[in-house]
Amino acid sequence: MIDRRMFGKALGVGAGGGAAMALTGVPGGPVPAPAAAAERPGPAGRHRHGAFPPLKKVRAGLLEIGYAELGPVHGPPVVCLHGWPYDIHSFVEVAPLLAAEGYRVIVPYLRGHGTTRFVSGRTFRNGQQSALALDTVALLDALGLEKAVLAGFDWGARSAAVVAALWPERCKALVSVGGYLVVDLEANLQPLPPATEHAWWYQYYFATERGRAAMERKDLRHDLTRLVWETVSPTWDFDDATFERTAAAFENPDYAAIVIHNYRWRLSLAEGERRYEPYEKRLAARPFVTVPTVTLDGERDPFTAPGDGSRYRDRFTGPYDHRTLRGIGHNLPQEAPEAFARAVLDADRL
Repeated sequence: MIDRRMFGKALGVGAGGGAAMALTGVPGGPVPAPAAAAERPGPAGRHRHGAFPPLKKVRAGLLEIGYAELGPVHGPPVVCLHGWPYDIHSFVEVAPLLAAEGYRVIVPYLRGHGTTRFVSGRTFRNGQQSALALDTVALLDALGLEKAVLAGFDWGARSAAVVAALWPERCKALVSVGGYLVVDLEANLQPLPPATEHAWWYQYYFATERGRAAMERKDLRHDLTRLVWETVSPTWDFDDATFERTAAAFENPDYAAIVIHNYRWRLSLAEGERRYEPYEKRLAARPFVTVPTVTLDGERDPFTAPGDGSRYRDRFTGPYDHRTLRGIGHNLPQEAPEAFARAVLDADRL
């Protein structure tokens, strides 16, 4: 049985703290009713400088994956998957909260990021969705894990949702920021409202050779990714040290190639690989996610679809809850780590 009081202490609040009071979905406790209103996770402007223990590496499929691990080795596993332009430190405050609850928390660098490397120099540097999702399956295999709770945002939410949809036996529960992010290549050929297209400016920049060159140049890559942080998380008062810690992960030799291919593939401007065609055909049918799921939206995230999750609700057919976090932007786990950790706990009990 997980002690809720210990979770409250890990959050740094006392018995009357607001965050602790809202934690009604911990394992062994009651599952909360679906939230009727947006949650208030607290100020997004606190500077956080936690650190992971020394990183580990494991051979997993096409990669040698670098990852952080916290918590008891025999605890129920949770895999936290980051997005772009971010790294494992999006979960540097989430991971210890979950570890304090007895979870084995695994936070891998995605392909092209940090200490993750391709085993072979001949492997195509592919950023398409099924390739990244299979990296997660390979990681579970390499660590001897039959299944895990998968939790992510941005690229990580997409990978987690793909695993949940195609290999539900490997996903105990899902936490997905942004909802159902499985790429629909046909739909992506259609124009969106101008304000939405404006938020995606870098996607179109990366479709050009100038954009590729910017990703390959350290100075321009640094400034571009910082600009993205500032624009998609307008209320997050992060400091220079927080950004620089993550920017170090962009020095991976495969970073530019993976990022450019990911965004070009999503716009049908770059081919995928034949080995992934069977998975992409299944994903084109927009498969249902049947595992227990909590979806999260950041109110100030420019990519949050209107409708409080209604636009993707029909894709989730298992036990489900949705929450919108007021005042929070795109990098939700780093901006609101307590709310993200609570979503993981609740998803595991749905």
